[in-house]
Amino acid sequence: MDVGKDFKFVPQPDLAAFTKVPANAPLPSAGIWAPQPHPAPIQQPLEPSPGQPHPGTSAPPPPPPGTRAVAGQPAAGVQFAPDLGLLQDLLGTWEGNGFNVIWRPFNQQGSDHFLELNLTHECIEFHEIPGDIPNRGLLQGDISMRGLHYMQKISDAVTSNALHLEPGIWATVPATVDPLEPATIVRMASIPHGTSVLAQGVGIAGPGGPNIPNVSIAPFVVATPNVQPPFLETNLKSESPFRSPRDQMTGVTQGMIDNPNSHLMDAIANQNIKRTTQLNISSGPTPVAGGGVANTAFLLGEGEGRANAKATLVTASFWIETVGSAGGEPDFLQLQYSQTVMLEFAGLQWPHVSVATLRKLPAA
Repeated sequence: MDVGKDFKFVPQPDLAAFTKVPANAPLPSAGIWAPQPHPAPIQQPLEPSPGQPHPGTSAPPPPPPGTRAVAGQPAAGVQFAPDLGLLQDLLGTWEGNGFNVIWRPFNQQGSDHFLELNLTHECIEFHEIPGDIPNRGLLQGDISMRGLHYMQKISDAVTSNALHLEPGIWATVPATVDPLEPATIVRMASIPHGTSVLAQGVGIAGPGGPNIPNVSIAPFVVATPNVQPPFLETNLKSESPFRSPRDQMTGVTQGMIDNPNSHLMDAIANQNIKRTTQLNISSGPTPVAGGGVANTAFLLGEGEGRANAKATLVTASFWIETVGSAGGEPDFLQLQYSQTVMLEFAGLQWPHVSVATLRKLPAA
């Protein structure tokens, strides 16, 4: 990496206030909710995202106080992600289908849990936030982020009932020295039932398709994660009043319950994926120190072991794929994601897994 060639900083007085979105601007739209433990990287060879150091090298230092990075203007200085960086291809509207698995509390006689299974239809719209998003620094110089605002809408593909609405923001964060972090990406999401999520991570891009790992919906004991009690609801051969009725989960297979990510792998089994950009994020301290999950008082309950449905961790992978078309048709962009939200109640952690495969619609 040649910082003298790739980056430039110019004097900046005081950072201007955050650029306001005009009153008549379109509402945000887009979303992404998909759980899983820290995802595996996509196939090699890969290229570091803008501003991300190569393995074995340290993160570049930020600009001195009173300066800012200017994308696309090479000069001596530190690399900041140029404009939207790896988020650029998210701009626009995406539609497609997916699969949602959630263990939810059940306070009626006979069970403390219920397994809901939904085939889903989804629409996400992404719009660019005009201007820089300034962050003032005390331990180091100021930085500026760039970002997108989105709205995600998910409904049940069988019943057409609304399942999920999520406004939020994706942003690129330049490399910093205090804390020492490479260039990162961050997703800030608000869930109407009472949870806010800040999940941060890294992006990487390379040729070929994604390497999508398996993911499990098996609940486990909070204090001893290796203890996974068996649950009748996960076996479709068994009838259970504590699982979605069969007429509402037409198309759901045992393989999808055993590994929700198989729904993603089936969708791309016969595709020619030429290039993939992967975005890995987590609300936990890995891979980036920032992040967290906040819940309303109702979700938190009365305290340790007494939660109604406390979200404790969100991890997700998004794959932006360039898919080659047959018959002379142009290539198209496809978005896949897998997200796991850990819900805590009744002394267990219950994985809530959402996956989807969406296609970018032509610009109007």
